[in-house]
Amino acid sequence: MIRILLADDENLIRDAVASLLALEDDLDVVAQAASGPEAVAAALKLAPDVAVLDLQMPGLDGVEVAQQLARDLPGCGVVIVTSHGRPGYLKRALEAGARGFLPKTVSARVLADVVRQVHDGGRYVDPELAVEAIAAGASPLTPREADVLELAADGAPVEEIAARAHLAPGTVRNYLSSAAAKLGAANRHEAAHAARRHGWI
Repeated sequence: MIRILLADDENLIRDAVASLLALEDDLDVVAQAASGPEAVAAALKLAPDVAVLDLQMPGLDGVEVAQQLARDLPGCGVVIVTSHGRPGYLKRALEAGARGFLPKTVSARVLADVVRQVHDGGRYVDPELAVEAIAAGASPLTPREADVLELAADGAPVEEIAARAHLAPGTVRNYLSSAAAKLGAANRHEAAHAARRHGWI
């Protein structure tokens, strides 16, 4: 039996996926979690073979959970499922140690097959997402520009961003203008929107 941890903050979706996977003779959902911290705690307690993680969860997102599991439970394969299949997310997930990345639009049969493949040491990336990631290329932003732009995405003023990022307001303005220039955006709001669309923040 392949022991699975399933983490998704949408209860209905998580319950439905658990029920569908339970129909497979060789799969056993041993734990469910509704947040990133819950997923980490359940994984460390039960040591599942494969963790199927939603990309966007409260507390810690799927990529952050994947990073922790790669460090603390390297024998657990990670599959990330998402309704936000953007190229930057795929790159971050693979860098974090995820071995599967697929959209929530796949069938239960495909998910079950991917779980088996990852459990056997293989990898699976949705072909369409892989093509989009290759076409989009790497992010032009430095890690610091991406951090500051992410803090600016919700419309926070420069002073608040500076306080949260532990930077001087002038430094924040420089990062924001540099990011906007690299993305060909008229202002930081356009830049944040473009970066988010590509999954770079």
